[in-house]
Amino acid sequence: MTGKIAGWPLPCMAVLLLAGCTADIVDRGWQPMRPLGKELATFRPSPDPKAAAAAQPAIAVEPDGPLTLRQALALAMLHSPDLAGASWEVRAAEARAIRASLPPNPEIGLDLESVASPRVIETVLSLGQVIFLSDKLTRQKQVAMLDRDMSGWDWEASRIRIYSNTTKVFVALVAAQQRLSLAEEIVAISRRLLDVTAERVRSGKASPLEEMKAKVELSTVRADLEQARQAVLAARQRLAATWGGTTPRFDKAEGRLESGGPIPTADQVFGLVEQNPEVARWATEMQRREAVVSLERRKAIPDLLIGGGFKREKADGEAAARGFTLGASIPIPIFDRNQGGIKESRYNAAKGREEQRATKARVLAEIADAYQTMASAHARSSILGREVVPEAQKAFDAASAGYNEGKFAYLDVLDAQRTVFDARVQHLEALADYLSAVADIEGLVGQRVESATVTNATTQEATTRASQEK
Repeated sequence: MTGKIAGWPLPCMAVLLLAGCTADIVDRGWQPMRPLGKELATFRPSPDPKAAAAAQPAIAVEPDGPLTLRQALALAMLHSPDLAGASWEVRAAEARAIRASLPPNPEIGLDLESVASPRVIETVLSLGQVIFLSDKLTRQKQVAMLDRDMSGWDWEASRIRIYSNTTKVFVALVAAQQRLSLAEEIVAISRRLLDVTAERVRSGKASPLEEMKAKVELSTVRADLEQARQAVLAARQRLAATWGGTTPRFDKAEGRLESGGPIPTADQVFGLVEQNPEVARWATEMQRREAVVSLERRKAIPDLLIGGGFKREKADGEAAARGFTLGASIPIPIFDRNQGGIKESRYNAAKGREEQRATKARVLAEIADAYQTMASAHARSSILGREVVPEAQKAFDAASAGYNEGKFAYLDVLDAQRTVFDARVQHLEALADYLSAVADIEGLVGQRVESATVTNATTQEATTRASQEK
């Protein structure tokens, strides 16, 4: 026995067999990426187990200077701990699929038996192997590969969720920065108004009560300013956490809050629901559940155990007797025919069909809520920006000028000041709500909102062309 088969050493044959079993498993679980953020690089672990064991967390280098949304998204996609964890789960699912695709190992045994009188020593060296009498191994591998694909869908859902969340956190930071700038402006105006009031009191043109009110107003807006500063610090920390950072070093989030142009219709957004990873994954999930049904049915077929070996008997004073053994066994499926496993798998398949419907209905409801928030915030920000803020600013400018000339009372100026800055704050909040809702919708449909009209038009054109061809 030379340990070769057709000129190939047995270890080489084992390596080739393993490679053949894993060629269609490794690096095949990643699902097609949705259009949202598809161009950004993401972290994917090496399939080499040695490299994976030595791998260190992909810690990001904290950026300096102004930070754009594009930079924040690139950092989150490449260094997010949550996304990295989901990618390692894909590798783990690949490993489980490899294990499920391999047949049972053969078993080798050695038995020694001694009989006292006459003294006989019996030695049996045996080799056994389980033989599947059905395609259970193929079905088992199919289920494991679909489990791997499900891990790929979970990774894609995590990627979309992190993209959307990073966008929302960035918008929140920009809004907090603008709120801080607005608070600083209010404090500066309140100080100037206090100086004017104090001068009028000294000249006898105003009551000391007006100066006291101006001081109270200044203290109030200074408290608002400190609250705005703390809100910026918290928002910076939340943004850095999206890429696993703990000590943000960037100067500020560079961006402007704008409402943009017209928004797509609700029907155009609803038409993209199938792109949602939670909805799309159910096609794979139903394949997996049907594959489990097939596997459970194959488990009802018993496996054959065959074995053989070499037997040697040696008695005292006699020559050793040698021979071969051969045996086979198979369970008789009288009681346990895997009835429970088959029924459970069929019930789970039926349950899956209902869960698929429920998932789509839930996602549509989430899209409807986000769309309502987006549409109302868009309308509110447009009205505030075009009508309310400019008119309130005119009223404040007129009241300030009239107060300096003694035409208006301090309360008139204070009321105009509060009105204009309340309007500006509402406008800022409406813009932040709008952009946050846009990020929610993009996370639910897997693409940019402004491209929804183009996508639906392309789909409708393709459907019409297909109908004409029929």
